[in-house]
Amino acid sequence: MRFRHAPGIWADHPTLAAGALVVDGIDDEAAPDDAVGRYVGRARALLEAGPASALPQLRAWRRTFAAMGVKPTQYRCAAESLLRRLAKDATLPRIHPLVDLCNAASAAAAIPVAALDRDRVKGDLEVRRARGDETYASFTGDVERPAPGEVIFADEAGEAHARRWTYKQSGTSIVRPETRDVLIVSEALHAGAAADVEALLTALAADVTRTWPGVTPRLTMLTSAQPAVELTG
Repeated sequence: MRFRHAPGIWADHPTLAAGALVVDGIDDEAAPDDAVGRYVGRARALLEAGPASALPQLRAWRRTFAAMGVKPTQYRCAAESLLRRLAKDATLPRIHPLVDLCNAASAAAAIPVAALDRDRVKGDLEVRRARGDETYASFTGDVERPAPGEVIFADEAGEAHARRWTYKQSGTSIVRPETRDVLIVSEALHAGAAADVEALLTALAADVTRTWPGVTPRLTMLTSAQPAVELTG
């Protein structure tokens, strides 16, 4: 079982930086409140410095969405959505300890972070353009079909675990109370993105280890030359 980006994604987006954390053995009993609070504080500092839309990390995603034919003010990347939520509500929603940690870290860095339940993914998972025959389960349970050419996270069964690249995950592989083994993915496109993604995931790995003693996340930075990471073993 592997996670990878298709060659066409690397070719079309040469500034792409991507990394993955493979995490085994979490539960929903942990309380990463200190780490979440630290990240939320950093995110608030970003918002106090100016509008989220002005951040280079988010401007890069907006340009990419527009180039893909996705209206960036209608479908915002996950990190921008979190920052807007924080600006509006002064807090982030609490969902699951790991999701809360990932969301807070994403907002603090203004870089999308996704956490997927690996047991819900069938075979290899690839970031690629949709063919048009894949299915996507929304949070409400509706089944959608991504448009041909749309960038999705697709498994070998043809299920899309995210639509519009970093916009929203599916309801199939969200982290649940019973989730134990997770894939965390972060991607960015701005100048200096590789260093920023690695720093984000390195810090997140340390927070996961502190929150779940005995759990050792495995970090892999992905490139066009080394585009895949093994998710088991």
